[in-house]
Amino acid sequence: MSVSKVSLNFYTHVCEAFEEYLHKAKPRLDTFHPFFEKAFWEMLENGGKRFRPKLFLAVLCAYEENTEVVHACFPVALALEVLHTYSLIHDDLPCMDNADTRRYHPTLHKSYDETTATLVGDGLNTYAFVLLANAPLADGIKVALIATLAECGGIGGMVLGQAIDCYFERIQLERIQLEHLHTLKTGALIAASLKMGALVVGARAEPHLPQNLFAFGLKLGLFFQVRDDIIDHTQSPEESGKSTHLDTFKNNYVNLLGLEGAQDYLQNLKGELLGVLQAFPINLAFYLQTLLKELA
Repeated sequence: MSVSKVSLNFYTHVCEAFEEYLHKAKPRLDTFHPFFEKAFWEMLENGGKRFRPKLFLAVLCAYEENTEVVHACFPVALALEVLHTYSLIHDDLPCMDNADTRRYHPTLHKSYDETTATLVGDGLNTYAFVLLANAPLADGIKVALIATLAECGGIGGMVLGQAIDCYFERIQLERIQLEHLHTLKTGALIAASLKMGALVVGARAEPHLPQNLFAFGLKLGLFFQVRDDIIDHTQSPEESGKSTHLDTFKNNYVNLLGLEGAQDYLQNLKGELLGVLQAFPINLAFYLQTLLKELA
């Protein structure tokens, strides 16, 4: 696989510019609440891999070399990170995983209180769609983006997966059920990130790119989840930046397959993903392979 250094630098600079944009995009809240405005953006400012925005930007950069055009789409990338961050805040709540640490910082319910964390999550969830609605794109594209994110982040994906995960916490699922759970909980939003990039690119890309990227994203989501289960089992909070060893009674790949079995499955998934990448346009394949290496 060959890709120009100039092209890779372009994508790298775009990702760096997005990180700067994210910090400057903190909304001003018209409120006399003593700390809600600070709490609202705190988890985003605490860092993160920005994996979902980077997936979206990888697709965009593969087909668009105009920096201004790419930067104009940063609100879409931010919507993905905002919605993902809401899901982390809610996932960490005492009624879910009851985690103490996220992104090397105390979780919001630890820094403030459970009510604040819940409402910040609610606010970020809805704010993601404000960002999409106000993005400088054609109305038809914005409707498609909103529908994709709402479906994959809601009852067609992440929320339903989380509901299954919580309900069956102490009931062992079969492997096919576990994969369905994580396809919803983790894979759907990752797949949406890629598909949304294809929706913005539109006619400049191959006709089947949205569905091909979505299918790739679901498999990538499984890879991401197996990797996360292994990290939870093998790393300390100091190493991973988040609370670990919380999945003792949950359905995950280490509990189902054992550590060695989960590691073997992770490598099999990686091989399958690299195989699928060969069918994508060269720059897109290289950008996605670069992101995959960051997870290895």
